[in-house]
Amino acid sequence: MNQLLRFFVLAFLVVSSGFLLAACSRSTDCQNENDNASLVGNADPKAFSAGDSLIRELGEEPATLNPVIATDVYEGIVNSGIYETLIRRDNETLEFEPLLAKSWEVSEDRLSYTFHLRKDVKWHDGTPFTADDVVFSYESIRNPKVAAAHLQSYYQDVKSYTKVDSHTVRCEYGKPYFRAFEFCGGIPIVPKHVFGKGDFNTNPAGRKPVGTGPYIFEHWETGREIRVRRNPDYWGEPAWLDEVVYKIVLDPTVKLQLLKKQELDLAGLLPLQWSKQSCGKPFRKKFYRASYTTPGYNYIGWNSRKPFFSDKRVRRAMTHFVDRETILREILLGLGDIVTTTFYVNSPEYPKDVKPYAYDTQKARALLDEAGWRDSDGDGIRDKNGIPFRFEFLLPTGSETGEKIATILKEELSRSGIEMSIRKIEWAVFIQSITERKFDAVTLGWSLGVESDPYQLWHSSQAGEGSNFVGFKNPRADVLIEEAREEFSRPERIKKYEEFSRILHEEQPYTFLFARKSTVAVHRRFNNVRLYPLGFDTREWFVPEGLRKY
Repeated sequence: MNQLLRFFVLAFLVVSSGFLLAACSRSTDCQNENDNASLVGNADPKAFSAGDSLIRELGEEPATLNPVIATDVYEGIVNSGIYETLIRRDNETLEFEPLLAKSWEVSEDRLSYTFHLRKDVKWHDGTPFTADDVVFSYESIRNPKVAAAHLQSYYQDVKSYTKVDSHTVRCEYGKPYFRAFEFCGGIPIVPKHVFGKGDFNTNPAGRKPVGTGPYIFEHWETGREIRVRRNPDYWGEPAWLDEVVYKIVLDPTVKLQLLKKQELDLAGLLPLQWSKQSCGKPFRKKFYRASYTTPGYNYIGWNSRKPFFSDKRVRRAMTHFVDRETILREILLGLGDIVTTTFYVNSPEYPKDVKPYAYDTQKARALLDEAGWRDSDGDGIRDKNGIPFRFEFLLPTGSETGEKIATILKEELSRSGIEMSIRKIEWAVFIQSITERKFDAVTLGWSLGVESDPYQLWHSSQAGEGSNFVGFKNPRADVLIEEAREEFSRPERIKKYEEFSRILHEEQPYTFLFARKSTVAVHRRFNNVRLYPLGFDTREWFVPEGLRKY
């Protein structure tokens, strides 16, 4: 699938996946120690038969496994082995390579993309995969009754997506778009014969997916686990593991216990767990420890529709109240970088000259005074036009780090005449609240793609039903985003993005927090565990026969 922007909780990313909020129990500091260089193992998977299971943790339960309407990273984790697209990126080079499409042609004007589909692919129920499925998926994305607003912005300039013959499709854009090939070929594809029946958004396949990939959905036990099994009739190179089990475990203590009991094989580690509590020989004997950075960032989003946050001076004040350097040092233990904009910190698009606003409570109070938020009635709470400065900070359950940050901010704001309450809610309800714009402030993260297009997050057209949840609107930003979409020269796009980043910095629709390092534990019985630029590919993993556990 193409690299879509997806939600994730303020915690540590595992393989472009979920999180573990648990730890081991040792005090030795081993923050800079990892096993990245020794991950792979020497055995050749083709010398063994398939077998064993991978038990991995999901930090939250997906709202749905319908890949067209899902917006969170947890769906993507589970569906990565179930559903496939026409193309994919090579793990090492990140260049596109064939998947369900065996070949393609691109017109000289880069407006037309023709894909020739494989003829040996079947859906998991035995139905042949054809061009009708691809066209149906596109039409579903464009259907206003389908809850796919987050995807529609990428296809809004598509003039047509048509069937040429039973195994050929053609995608034609009405105007140039530098990511057109990626989205024509990376479109999420669902079976027409399944999703064409009844309401698309509530189709039972959202709970029981039917794909073409190397793993077949087995069952979903709400609140406990999602289980997939090896597809013996897979058209490509089959998976080497018999089964993958996604354990839904939200309590940090329970996750720690499961990891130490070796009832989890793959899990993320919080900063304290990585730096202090997973260093002992017993743990290191059982698990690899790996650390890496993937595209993404955490943030606090301020809903500009609310009277408190409609003024950029107030939003800037809120950023001045957040002591990011201390949080990075004391809570994250230095495992990350403070960021100032929406682009991946290690990409050419990231503007190094845009510096973070400093932690400065005096400056913050002055900005609030300037914006008219003063304590006019002497009750200790700032107010303006009869509205007291009281707001709610929304968190998903399980976000231990997010809760720590929120608690620090609440205490800081109380000393400056602002009353902030913290509310934690279950993940699916949390996402619904964000989608419906029913929040004052939130903390979340975005998992980014290889190349960035800020349209989905920041164009004013996306403030209604798209992913611009905070309601950011700026005419000049719109122009820069639109012009960058039609620019195929990366250096020229970067120039536009640099100006756009300066606008974001001035407006502060988010308080940008951190690009955080993923810190992960992997059980040592797995072989072929390779660390790529975007993390792990668990579909490559296998367990030699003498080491199998399940």
